[in-house]
This record gives sequence, C-alpha cells and structure tokens, in this order.
Amino acid sequence: MTRPVAVLLHGVGLDHSVWDEVRTRLAERYDVRTPDLPGHGDGPRVPADVDLAGLAALVADQVPPASHLVGFSLGALVAQHLAVHRPDLVSSLTSVSSVCRRTTDERAAVLERLDRATTDPAASNEASLRRWFDGSDVGADAVERTRRVLAANDPGQFLACYRVFATGDAVVGPDLGRIQVPSLAVTGGEDPGSTPEMTERLAAAVPECRAVVVPGVRHMLPLEAPSVLADLVDQLIRGAVHV
Repeated sequence: MTRPVAVLLHGVGLDHSVWDEVRTRLAERYDVRTPDLPGHGDGPRVPADVDLAGLAALVADQVPPASHLVGFSLGALVAQHLAVHRPDLVSSLTSVSSVCRRTTDERAAVLERLDRATTDPAASNEASLRRWFDGSDVGADAVERTRRVLAANDPGQFLACYRVFATGDAVVGPDLGRIQVPSLAVTGGEDPGSTPEMTERLAAAVPECRAVVVPGVRHMLPLEAPSVLADLVDQLIRGAVHV
C-alpha cells in the first residue's frame, strides 16, 4: 500500500534539517519529504524580485499530487498559497508558527527586521536567535547548528526570501477562505512573532481549520516540541485519509 506523502517546508533562513526530529517521528507511517526551499540550502536559486507566487511555483515542482503539506513560518505561507492555487497538490494543510494578516504595527516590526537584515546581517542573525530561543528548552547544540545554517545563507537569496516572508501574508490573506482541505494552525504560546493571536486569526480565516497553541513554547516548534508537533500532524493526516 502506498503511504501518504507529507511534505515539510521550513522557515526563512533555515533548511531541511530543522525538521529532523519531526521527520523521524512521522517516517514510520508516512513518506516524509523535507526539501530545501528555493533560495536556501540545496534549493533552486530565486530572482531578486521573487514574490510568494514565484516561490510557491518553484516549490510545486517538488510536491506530488495529494500531498499533506506542513509549512513552518515562511514555509506556511508557501503551503497556504499552494492550497489556494494548486489544490490538486494538497490533501491537508498544517501551518506551523505562521503569520497571518499582519496588523499595521506587526507589519512595521517585520519590515524593521528586514531593514536590519539588509544593513547588518550578522546582528540580524543574532537577534533572530534570541527571538527564537531565549527562554526555551532547546539545547546549546541546536542553537549553534541553527546559527551555522543562518550564517551559511547567500545574502542576496536570503533577503529576497525574507521580503517574501515580510509581505506574503498580505498576498495570500484575502484568499485563505478558498482553502478546502482539513487544516491546522499551531504556534507556541510564547512566540513573539507568529503569535497565538495570529494563529487564531488564521484558523478563523481558513474553513475546516482548528487552532492549537502549545503552552510555554516559542517560535521553533520543530526543535522545541517535535513530539507534540508530530502528533498533531499525524492526527490531522489520519483524519484526512482515514488511516
């Protein structure tokens, strides 16, 4: 019997390795694929003016029909765009630590971070690490691995993708009501960027979507709470395919 395919899409500045612990937990039941996003790692390069549609089109080439998409942060925006515009590829949708329809203040904050990444990449990386990990239970080794992944990014490619992250919610936001697959929005209760309020916002906008807030967890759910996240993804997929 062919196993359901789960495609896990990472966040901006990261790579497939952020999914290692989640992938291990899902691999017994599913065909789990963790491609590097375009502009990251071994993924295809992107033009400097890439937008969410262009990024999603490149990702679509790596997604088999009727896959179960799990997107983290930027990956969640890509997954949502595919669920809207390529529904043939998507059987269920899990949005992990996803922004949604940023307010004016929320948009100003991310644009300020984009400006910092443009002018001082090293300081931007360290600020990201503090935002993601300060007060979390993630070990020093995982933080250092994440630091190395951030430092290895091609600066131009990273900035092009960061602009998509900073603007993509406004692109896909008006179309979220068109998503017609079982969906989950999950974030950490202490996430300062992809906040619980955003997750509730997303769940309200997407039909057949429920919100889950994981207490005491910050942004990096795949590293900080891989068992919880894998269980939530498994529940959604099992319900979608009745396995």
